[in-house]
Amino acid sequence: MPLEISVGPPIITINQGNTFLVSELNGEINADTELGVYSNDTRFISHYALSINGKKWHRLSSGAPIYYQALYYLSNPLVDTVAGEIKEGHLVLKIKREAGTAINEDLEICNYSTKPVQFIFELQLESDFADIFEVRSHKVVRRGSIVTAYDAEQRELSTRYKNKDFDREMLYRILDCSSPVQYANGSLTFEIALLPQQVWSAASRMELICGGKRRTDALADAQTMKQLHKSWDEGATRLTSVNEDVYRLYNQSISDLGGLRMFDHDFTDQQSWFPAAGVPWYFSLFGRDSLIIALQLMMAQPQLAIGTLQTLGEQQASTDDPYTDAEPGKILHELRTGELAHFKAIPHTPYFGSWDATPLYLVTLHESWKWLADDAFVKKQKDVALRCLDWIDKYGDIDGDGFQEYRTRSNQGYENMVWKDSTDCIIYPNGDNVPQPKAVCELQGYVFDAWVRMAELFDYLGDTSRSKELVQKALAMRERFEKAFWCPQDKIFALTLDPDKKAVPTVASNMGHLLWSGIATPEKAAMVKNRLMQDDMWTGWGMRTLSSDHISYNPHSYHAGSIWPHDNGIIAMGFKRYGYDKECALIARGISEAASHFQEYRLPELWAGIAPDGANFPVQYRGANIPQGWAAGTVFHLLQSILGLSANAPADELYVDPVLPYWMPELVLKGMKVGKHVIDLEFAQGDDEAEWRALKNEQGLKIIKRPFMPLLG
Repeated sequence: MPLEISVGPPIITINQGNTFLVSELNGEINADTELGVYSNDTRFISHYALSINGKKWHRLSSGAPIYYQALYYLSNPLVDTVAGEIKEGHLVLKIKREAGTAINEDLEICNYSTKPVQFIFELQLESDFADIFEVRSHKVVRRGSIVTAYDAEQRELSTRYKNKDFDREMLYRILDCSSPVQYANGSLTFEIALLPQQVWSAASRMELICGGKRRTDALADAQTMKQLHKSWDEGATRLTSVNEDVYRLYNQSISDLGGLRMFDHDFTDQQSWFPAAGVPWYFSLFGRDSLIIALQLMMAQPQLAIGTLQTLGEQQASTDDPYTDAEPGKILHELRTGELAHFKAIPHTPYFGSWDATPLYLVTLHESWKWLADDAFVKKQKDVALRCLDWIDKYGDIDGDGFQEYRTRSNQGYENMVWKDSTDCIIYPNGDNVPQPKAVCELQGYVFDAWVRMAELFDYLGDTSRSKELVQKALAMRERFEKAFWCPQDKIFALTLDPDKKAVPTVASNMGHLLWSGIATPEKAAMVKNRLMQDDMWTGWGMRTLSSDHISYNPHSYHAGSIWPHDNGIIAMGFKRYGYDKECALIARGISEAASHFQEYRLPELWAGIAPDGANFPVQYRGANIPQGWAAGTVFHLLQSILGLSANAPADELYVDPVLPYWMPELVLKGMKVGKHVIDLEFAQGDDEAEWRALKNEQGLKIIKRPFMPLLG
C-alpha cells in the first residue's frame, strides 16, 4: 500500500454552495490563521475555541466523510471542578457539522466515568468579517464597525459588521440544548452535570447573513443536502475496474466535484449549477477553470456544462472597461462578491483578465452539443457565441497580425492571462520575464479549435457561409502558426512570441495543449511528443510545467517545474488525438500512481516536479487547493483518452477507439449519457486489441470505432 500523505497544513474543509468552513483537526479556528467560516467571499467566523473548565480538549480523531459534513471526536484533559477531579479521557465530545447556506452544528458530551461529574463547557466565537483577498494576503484591514449582542430568550448570539452599505451578520443560535446557556466575555457558557453514561447535547446553527437577508431556504436542511448529493452521485457515470487506484480516484473525483458545485439562480434546478474552481481560495465562478471542468466532465456529468455556459454567457462583457480588463464579447475570468469587490477596490466585479476563457467558451459549447444534443440551448447561446467570435477578431488579436496576444489595461491587472498566470512563468530561456503583449502558444491552439468546432455547429444550424469562413480561417491559422512558432533547432513550438514577434524557445508543457487543440501537423506533433517525454519534462508522476534543464526550474514552484494534473490530462488527450496511445497510458499511470499517495485519492491542485526513485513520494505544494476542480476532473480526461471516447449525440452516435494498458485490462462504465441515451459499456483486452460491448443500450445508440478527434484537413 503506498504511503498516504497530506496536502498542505492539517485542516478539515467542508462546503456547500458558496459557504465553507476550514478548521483545524480538532474543530477549532485560530484567529491568526487563514481558517474560518466563509460565505460570499467574507470570513464570518475568525476564531472558534472549545474548553472545559478553561482547558483545551484533546483530539481523538476527525475527518470529513462527505464534502458537506465533518466529524470531530475529542476527550477531556485532567480537570479540577467544584465537584472534584475528572480524570483524563473520561468525557468524550463529539462535534458534527454540516454545511449548507448555514453551518449546522451538533455537540454531544458523554460521561464514561463511573461517577457523576459537573463542569463548565465554553464555546468562544469571534468574527472579523475580513475579505477573502485580505485573509489570503495576511493584511486584514477593518473598515467598518462590529457590534455583538446576545439575546438570552432566543439563545442567539449576533455579531454584525457594517461599512456604509456593506452589511454582514453572523448569528449563532442554540436550537436545542439540555442545559442553561449564558454569554459573557465573548463565550457561550454551559453548566453541565452528567451521571455515568449520560449524554449532554446541543444543536445550533451558524447563519451567515448578507445585506440583512436571512436565508431560510431548504439548502440549509440536512435532508436536502443529502438529496442533492445523492442525485449528483446517482446521475454520474459510474466506473468499475480491477485497477483500484483508478477506481478510487474516479469515485473520489465524482464526490469532490459534486461538492464544488455552485448555483446562481434556483438551487432546486440543477441545470443552473456550475463548478467552482477549488476550496478554499477559489470557491467562486471562474471562466477558464469552470469551462475546463465542464469539458472534463462530459463523459461523467455532461449536464453541468449547461449551467456553466449559461451563467458565463449572462456575465459576458458588453462594455469596454480598462479597470476590469473588459471588452465587448469577452468571457470573465473571476467574479467576487466580498467587501473589496463591493467597493471596487479590486476589479473582480467581475474581472476579465483571462485571454483563453473566450475561445474555451466556444470549445465547451460545441462539446456540450456533441454530448447532449440540446439544440434549444445551443440556439439560445448563439448570440453569445457570435460575440465571442467577434471579440477574438477585434480585441484578442491586439495588433492585427492574426495571433492572439494578451496585455492588461488595469492598474491591478494580471501579468499573465492564461492558465499559467503567476508572474514568473512566461519566460525567456535565460529566465527573464517576457514582457506584454505576449502571444502564448496554447492561445493560438484554443482559437483554432474554437473556429473548427464553431464551423461544424454553424453548419448544423444552417449558417453554411459562416461555417466555410471559419474553416478557412482555421486552415490559415495553422499555416501561419507553424511558420511563426516552430523552432527547428529545438524541434519544439515556442512558448510564446514576445512583443517583437520573436519566438521564445522555452521548453514548457504549454506546447502539449497544441496537440489537444489539433493545430499541430502530424509531423510537428511527433516531435513535440518526443520532446515532452524526455526526462527533463516527464517525471513518472506527471509532466513538469517547465523543463528541469531551464535556469529558472524549481520543482516546488507554482508554474516553473511543478506538476499540474489537469495539464497532464489535456496533454494525454492530445497524445491520443495523434495516435500516441503508449504515451497517453504512461501519463494516466503516472497521475493515478501519484493519486494513490494522497489522502483519500484526492488529487491536489499541483505537486512538486520531482521524479519517483522507489524511495520517495509526491511532495505537496504548500497552499494547494484541495479539493480543486480541474485536478479532480483530470481522471475523466485520462479515461476518455485511453478509451478514445467522443460523442456525436445529434447523430445518435458514440465513437470509441480503446487501447487498454496492461495495468487496466478491463473496465465498465455504467449510466453514461449521450443525448437521450443512457448506456452501460464494457471494455476488455482481447487477444490482439481491446474489445467493447454494450451491457445496456435500450434506445439503440450506435457505437462506432473511429480515430479519436480526427484532425481538420
